[in-house]
Amino acid sequence: MELLQPRQSLLAGLHNPQGRTVAVLRLFALAADDVLVVLPRDLAAPVLSRLRRYVLRAKLTLGDESPAWGVVGVRTPAPEAPAIASGVAACVDGSASRWMLVMPHPGIAGNIQLPAGTRALSRGEWRQADIAAGLPQVYAATSEAFVAQMLNLDCVSAVSFRKGCYTGQEIIARAHYRGRVKRRMQRFRVRARAVPAPGDTGRLGDGRSFVVVDATPSGEAAIELLAVAPLTAAGNQDEGDTGDTRGQPVVLDAEALPLPYPLPD
Repeated sequence: MELLQPRQSLLAGLHNPQGRTVAVLRLFALAADDVLVVLPRDLAAPVLSRLRRYVLRAKLTLGDESPAWGVVGVRTPAPEAPAIASGVAACVDGSASRWMLVMPHPGIAGNIQLPAGTRALSRGEWRQADIAAGLPQVYAATSEAFVAQMLNLDCVSAVSFRKGCYTGQEIIARAHYRGRVKRRMQRFRVRARAVPAPGDTGRLGDGRSFVVVDATPSGEAAIELLAVAPLTAAGNQDEGDTGDTRGQPVVLDAEALPLPYPLPD
C-alpha cells in the first residue's frame, strides 16, 4: 500500500492464513486517503466482510461503491493515457496501450475523451488480453484454491517479500525462499467449443493435472486459458501442491503458449 501513489494502480493479492489467495485486487488511489478496489462482483461481499475484521480503531470506512463507479477498458494506438474528466486511468499490463478507466457514475460515457484510434474493449476482449498478459483472476469458484505463487503473483509484482507481517506471509515467503514451486499458472490453447469455467479440473494430454484459472474463446473452436499445472510431468507426482480440485475432470490436448514474463527457476 505504501507503493500506491495517487492516480496510479497496483495489483495485489488478499490471502488467508494458509497463503491461499482469497482475491486478486486492483487498487486505485484517488487521493492519499481514498482508495478504490476493483475485483469480480461475486467476491465483493466476502472480501468486504473479511477486510472489515481489520479495521479495529482505525479511522476509515469500507463500503461497496459499485453503484457509484464504473469501469471501462480501452486500447490506445500509442502509449498515451486517455484523458478523463474525473476518476483515474491506469495502464494494466506494462504495454502502455491497454488502460483501465475507473470513473464515477452517472454519465460515464460523456466522461471519456478518447484519443484518435482508441477503442473500448468488450469484457471478452479484456479477458483475452489478460490471459495473453498472464494476469490471473480469482472468482468465487477459485477463491482460496491457490497459493500466491501458483497464480504467478510474484511474477506480476502483486506480492511483496520486503514488507512486514501480512496474512499468509509465512507460507508465501517459505515457498519463495526455501523451495521451488512445482505448480504454476501457465497459458494454453485448446481445440474445443465449450469454454471451461474457473475451477474446472482435468488432465493435459501429457498426463499433467490442471485447474482452470480463467478461459475465453479464441477464434473458431479454439479456447485460450490460464491453468495451474505442474511445470513438468514429474511434478504431477506431488499431489500436496495441487490446490482445490473442483468440477468434473476432462482431458485436453493443449498447446502450450508463452507467457510475457519468465517463471522463476
